[in-house]
This record gives sequence, C-alpha cells and structure tokens, in this order.
Amino acid sequence: MAEKLSRLNFLRTAGMAASGVVLGSSTAAKAVVPEIVPSSTIAGSARKVNLALIGAAHQGASDAKQFINSGLANIVAICDVDLDSKGCQDIIKLAPKAKLFRDFRVMFDKMAGDIDAVQVAIPDFAHFPVCMAAMQLGKSVFVEKPMTRTFLEADIMARMALNNPKLATQVGNQGHSGEQYFQFIAWKNAGIIKDVTSVTAFMNGSRRWHPYDPNIKKFPEAQPLPQGMTEQDWDTWLTTAAWHDFNEKYHPGNWRGWYDFGLGALGDWGAHILDTIHEFLDLGLPYEVEPLHIKNLNDFFFPLETTLRFRFPSRGDMPPVEITWYDGVKNLPPLPEGYDTVTATVDNTIPPPGGVPQQQQRATPRRPQSGKVIYSKDLTFKGGTHSAPLFIIPEAKAKEMSSKLPEVPESPSNHYVNFLKACMGQEKTRSPFEIFAPLSQVFSLGIIAMRRNKKLIFNRDTKEIVNDRFANSMLTDRPPRQGWESYYKI
Repeated sequence: MAEKLSRLNFLRTAGMAASGVVLGSSTAAKAVVPEIVPSSTIAGSARKVNLALIGAAHQGASDAKQFINSGLANIVAICDVDLDSKGCQDIIKLAPKAKLFRDFRVMFDKMAGDIDAVQVAIPDFAHFPVCMAAMQLGKSVFVEKPMTRTFLEADIMARMALNNPKLATQVGNQGHSGEQYFQFIAWKNAGIIKDVTSVTAFMNGSRRWHPYDPNIKKFPEAQPLPQGMTEQDWDTWLTTAAWHDFNEKYHPGNWRGWYDFGLGALGDWGAHILDTIHEFLDLGLPYEVEPLHIKNLNDFFFPLETTLRFRFPSRGDMPPVEITWYDGVKNLPPLPEGYDTVTATVDNTIPPPGGVPQQQQRATPRRPQSGKVIYSKDLTFKGGTHSAPLFIIPEAKAKEMSSKLPEVPESPSNHYVNFLKACMGQEKTRSPFEIFAPLSQVFSLGIIAMRRNKKLIFNRDTKEIVNDRFANSMLTDRPPRQGWESYYKI
C-alpha cells in the first residue's frame, strides 16, 4: 500500500512543475491492491447502502435508475444544482424520501453521518473536488468516467483511494463488468490474446461541439440561468474552474466539448473502448504521443477531427504497443482485410454515438461508428465498445480457432451491483481509482499533445513531458479557484 505522503513530499512529487505520480502503470497499481475483499464500510452489511446521488440528470439519471433497481441501495439524498430539470424531477419521484440539495458541501455538512457512498455523475472537471470531499469524509465513491480531467487530479484521487483501502471506489466504464472484461482475461490467460503490437480505436459519431465556429475569439456571452437556478448554484456548478458566465453551450449537457470542462471524444469513448486493452496489457503511460491529424484546432473547444498515436514500451515479455485513436465523423480509420467477414455484436444497452436508432442500425448494415481492432503477431481481433465481446477476424481464421477458445465465465454482477457489494465487503470493484487513473492520464496526455499540436516525449519515470515546457505545465493545468484548495490535500 502506498505510504501516506506528507504535505511537503506531496508538493515535491505532485507539484505544479512536474506532476509526479505514484501510479506509473496498471501493473504497479495492481501490485498494491489488496488481494482480499476490503472490510465493509457499512456497519452490518445485511442492510442496504445509504447512497447519495450527486448529479441526477442525463447520465446521472441513468446511473441512479441502475442503483435503485439493484435493490441494494437506499437513496438518502439527491444533490444537483439544477433540481428543477426534468431529469432530476424524474429521479426525485423514484426516491421520494431522499433529502434534496443543490450544493454537495451543504449536503455533507448536514447529513454526512447518514451517507455510506455517493454517485458522482456531473461534468468531468467537477469530479475531482466532489470525489475528494467524499473520500475525506470516509465515503465510498462511484464516479462517471473518465474519472477526472487532469493528469494531476487522477494521481491525487488514486493515491487518496490507496491510502483509504476500506473505501470502495469505482469508475463508470460499465463494460468493465461485462462480457468483454471476462473474455479478455480468459483469452489472455489461454494465450489467445498475446504479443499485441498495435491497436486502432475510433469514435466516428457526431459530437455536440462539431457545429461550433472554430474561429471564435472569446467564450460565449452570458445568458439567463435556467428556471430555478441561482447565481450561487451556477458558482457551485463551476467548482474549481475559472469563472464562466452561464451559457446553454455549457449546461445542460454541452460541457464536454470545452477544454475547461471536459475531455472530448477521447475521454468520453476511449474509456469504453480502451479500458480492457490498457489494464490487461499492462500499458501504463506512453513514452510518446503524436498528433497525426487535427481539423479545426482552436483555443476553446475540441477539434472536429483528431488522430493521435500513443506509443508504449515493452513490458516484461510483451512487445511495444502502438495505439492510434481516430475521432470525427469523416475521420475514418483504415480497417483490415476481412473486417466485414465477421459481424460483431454490440452492447444494445448503450445508445450508439450520434443517436442512430438501434432498429436503423439493424436495417441498414454500415460501418460501425465506434470500436477497435487489435493486432497481434498471429491474430487480429475486432471489437466494439463497453461490454461487446471481441471476435477473431477474418471469418476463416475465426472458424479455425473456434475449438481452441476457452469458456468465458459470466459476470457475477453488473458494474453498479459490483460497487454496492464492494461497499458491503462482499466483492472488489473492477474499476477502482488506482486501476483507472493511468488510463485517465493517457487521455490527458493525448489532449495536451492535441492542443500543442506537436509530438510529445514523456518520461515515464519522472512523469514529465521533457520536450515542451508549456505542455509539461499542462499536466497540472490551472490552480483551483480560491476557496477550493482543500480538496487537493491527501
């Protein structure tokens, strides 16, 4: 277990210049995870988990319904700056006994003793202060992907979790409790997935920021707040971020495309496409990130198209790996011969990027909008996102290998039940902070390379970008707003 750092050592290792980290790779992370199920944080694990919902609309509403339907959670509080929104009101009706709040700090002040765990499903940039506040109070945390926004924040959150092993932490890459998670483990253990050398990952669905004008010179003008929201509520929405006047291009649901608030398509969908590859191939952090193609680069929001190449070194007896990421509707990746000879199934519980109805997808066969191709020395694998399983391609090779494929066990619990059972001391979470943090940092490095529009060389030992001082400073990004500094303490 990581030794608890003094404030002085923390500033030296994770300060504003270098962003030193403890978790250099998923291999290192797994080495410190206890092999036994953590002790329950709930006195008497037979009772339900007292869960507070922080963020209850959009994805927060979807998560909340999963927790409610599990039968293992007792929703004791609902916190959202926009409680009057339809999404929040729908969830409030499902949990009529829950106390309502607009500020998570007020909620914790008034009822921390009644809360075992929290759901955090708010914009990416605000994950960090809310998760840290909860963990500082000894609460288990389920937070939506991509965990957090900056390289430094991912490090701090992971070390906070490691220093408090009795707390359950889970990142919301839901496929990490589904079929592909267990398939990847089984196929790797059986030697089916081995000697992987490169990966193509893509998300070619339309994004909300694609119609924005890349020639803008300033942030959008102020607009009236939604009904029921006050200036103080908007200030709470901003948490650690610099002040921005309210605009509908931020809230509700439009924040992801802005550098100040989200991680774009890479953080959003990379978490569902690359999670098993990153963890089970022990990739850790890249030594080089290079932008190969960027369209409509600007200082405010994510480009219309991005192609990034990540290079990872050899690990033990595993060869170096190169991952190439493509996003943008027309920025299509090259696909291998035989790709279309096998029809990969999809996770039908997940809406496709761009909102194309599932019935239309079935009626009109077409190139998938998101997925991956994994190339090894001997085999090629076709995959989708979330829990959708991998398939060997081409079809002839798949038939040849069919008798050699091991049986894949069924998941004993979905991602939400897994978290609640971990709170009860019955299971271990499958995507704890210390496992997901390095992947979150991969996304951060990719976005820095994209914004600087140059190849970056990253020292995996010192955790520094060594060929660009401006890029290196972006590992920590901006200081928090005055009054929010306390959440950066471990």
